[in-house]
Amino acid sequence: MPFLKPDFSKLSTESALVALGHAFFSLSLGMGIMITYGSYMQKEKSISSAAFAIGAGDLVYALIAGLIIFPTSFSYHIEPSQGPGLAFIALPAAFAAMPFGNLFGGLFFVLLAIAALTSAVSILEVPVAYAMERWSLSRKKATFILSAVCFVLGIPSALSTGSILGNFKIAGLTIFDAIDFAASNIMLPASGLVVTLFTGYAWKRAGEEAGLSGTGYKLWMFLLRYISPLLVVVVLLYSTGLLS
Repeated sequence: MPFLKPDFSKLSTESALVALGHAFFSLSLGMGIMITYGSYMQKEKSISSAAFAIGAGDLVYALIAGLIIFPTSFSYHIEPSQGPGLAFIALPAAFAAMPFGNLFGGLFFVLLAIAALTSAVSILEVPVAYAMERWSLSRKKATFILSAVCFVLGIPSALSTGSILGNFKIAGLTIFDAIDFAASNIMLPASGLVVTLFTGYAWKRAGEEAGLSGTGYKLWMFLLRYISPLLVVVVLLYSTGLLS
């Protein structure tokens, strides 16, 4: 399987840019989640160790997902690059064709729902934390209000995958696809660029908060000021179609 025996001769610049863009979504970069959770860490905890653990954990989970998705897709002649349609259209058909498909299919969607719920909790924590500090709201009240707002705003996206708003297009995309494109390809890289520049140039105590000093701090600042912004800009230009 190419997944376990990759051919690095076929690795192109385009593939690298796609992988970098996926990293923003997979690691929740540019959403404010890491900043919010980082503010809850105790002073004696190492941010660099936590960052390494998060990156390693994400890699391990991605490998496990690949070991499940790719064999299933290829066994039932399903194109693995279908995006959301893979989980909600193609995989159910594959589960229906395999022995004990109802059991495995039901378990898959239960786990998928848990993953969606935990992701929603982490994303919601950012505006909840802001609302609690900005307007002195209780956590329960802030969570209830913002959950209701997100639920209402998410209705058009949900309806765009069916027949009700399925024919409504924004630049040739459904509402769901348009929001997904704007969030994944524009907002996340742009926000990541702002955070990188702020940390590298404006935040004077960034090294102290990160627990870095000496050579490690100099290397980190060099990456933040010169390498990371350049890579993020390239990813942003490529993901928006301005760079081919």
